[in-house]
Amino acid sequence: MSDESRSLNFIEHIIEDDLSNGMPKDDLRFRFPPEPNGYLHIGHASSICLNFGLGMRYGAPVNLRFDDTNPAKEEQEYVEAIKKDIEWLGYEWDTECYASDYFQQLYDWAVVLIKEGKAYVDSQSSEAMAEQKGTPTTPGTNSPFRDRSVEENLQLFEGMKNGDFDENTHVLRAKIDMASPNMLLRDPIMYRILHRAHHRTNTDWCIYPMYDWTHGESDYIEQITHSLCTLEFLPHRPLYNWFLDQVTESDKIRPKQREFARRNLSHTVVSKRKLLKLVEEGVVSGWDDPRMPTLSGLRRRGYTPESIRSFADTIGIAKRENVVDVSLLEFHAREHLNKIAPRVMGVLNPLKIVITNYPEGEEEWLEAENNPEDPSAGNRQVPFSRELYIEKEDFREEANRKFFRLKLGGEVRLKNAYIIKAESCTKDTDGNIIEVQCTYDPKSKSGSGTEESLRKVKGTLHWVSVKHAIPAEVRLYDRLFTDAVPDGHKEKDFMEFLNPNSLEKVTAYLEPSMKDVNEGDQFQFQRLGYFNVDKDSEPGKLVFNRTVTLRDTWAKIEQSK
Repeated sequence: MSDESRSLNFIEHIIEDDLSNGMPKDDLRFRFPPEPNGYLHIGHASSICLNFGLGMRYGAPVNLRFDDTNPAKEEQEYVEAIKKDIEWLGYEWDTECYASDYFQQLYDWAVVLIKEGKAYVDSQSSEAMAEQKGTPTTPGTNSPFRDRSVEENLQLFEGMKNGDFDENTHVLRAKIDMASPNMLLRDPIMYRILHRAHHRTNTDWCIYPMYDWTHGESDYIEQITHSLCTLEFLPHRPLYNWFLDQVTESDKIRPKQREFARRNLSHTVVSKRKLLKLVEEGVVSGWDDPRMPTLSGLRRRGYTPESIRSFADTIGIAKRENVVDVSLLEFHAREHLNKIAPRVMGVLNPLKIVITNYPEGEEEWLEAENNPEDPSAGNRQVPFSRELYIEKEDFREEANRKFFRLKLGGEVRLKNAYIIKAESCTKDTDGNIIEVQCTYDPKSKSGSGTEESLRKVKGTLHWVSVKHAIPAEVRLYDRLFTDAVPDGHKEKDFMEFLNPNSLEKVTAYLEPSMKDVNEGDQFQFQRLGYFNVDKDSEPGKLVFNRTVTLRDTWAKIEQSK
């Protein structure tokens, strides 16, 4: 959708108002500020698309800033994964920044606040501080250390920086208002002691700034005009502004924080803590498990960046949180993959058929279209022989008139091949059908133009020649949770809603054109769904992931309840 044809979202209205009120367009600057303590997930995609989309719309730079203020949880692995995800989505950042770049400046400003009587070192326990902070309906009480002298605060703060104290012995707090109705303004913590090595600064620092102190000041240092956050930061805005009041100069841009609602995805969780639990407890194989809502998991499963950007654009930016059904994301995946994915034939649950009137030992190569949505994709050759695999569910010994697949005495067309008729079947000792004997009409070859080839039969089946088939492991992924909002139940743990059938592995048989595929290659297995080549593939051992089925099978399940 072009910029001209769609209405502006409320964030864009804010920017347009700022521009009309005199803000130079050249001053616009945005940022995406992830904390490197986990992998990005689908919820982050909206923020990425919003910030980088605004940058593209207004021709403005967008910084990638890592809010790396907690060395206990942050790792370089996450930094690299985040950069890879953003690049994969198709965006380029202007400057790669880190909050740790500003540690010295933040410290220097904190010293200024102490000298101005606006910050103090508190030596209470965390429990005591929590108790004296009050409640939403009762004011807090002042810390017994709130009126320490400037000199003592400076001495203690320097000692904190130099590593003279153990963790949890002192913190630096802003001196604001312990009776404020906004509890975030009740002398918030600015620094805590952490004797941890940082992934960038190593052991240079023994104190680390809190998010609220770091965020707005980093925006100011980078001269960000519009600092866009999710809705849970709305109560933080007065604190964001209070901290800016202490450092901003009149000749520089003052950042403006504005908030938009999270878009939660159904049948999953996006809390990094909960995602980490899934990884650590072995529920999934890792952060990039194709069942995970992480961008790396979606990428591995076969989702395209185009489909995720389209999804983000469809759900838009709003002021109220809601849960978006995962079927909408799957819709956008199908819509894009339908345009780009080559069609191939593969059988997931094979049943052998023998065409008794086809000469033994003979084979022929038939013409098959690669993608009807893309004429430039061309054609390929598919081998046909006497013995074929079809899907077990495509044959019934007896069936009613609404079953348009193969049944005894009935006819179907084999895709790109011939019309066949089921004559008899063979069963094992348990009564399971293990082979179907068929005859074919040699004059009914698809595309031959004969009268027989133009004859209409209601069913068309995909198939694979037994002699030429390539075995492959196919991983059939489904939703990780059976409940739409697994972490929305106060009395139940989200792990109780894990879907025991979220992964099924089968041995499939594919047409020989799939022999030389590469990791990430995407295909439509005709009549089955969209699949891609997994990174676990090895020479002679192909592994495919099902991205999505051809249709929304969950919709039928929900309707039947």
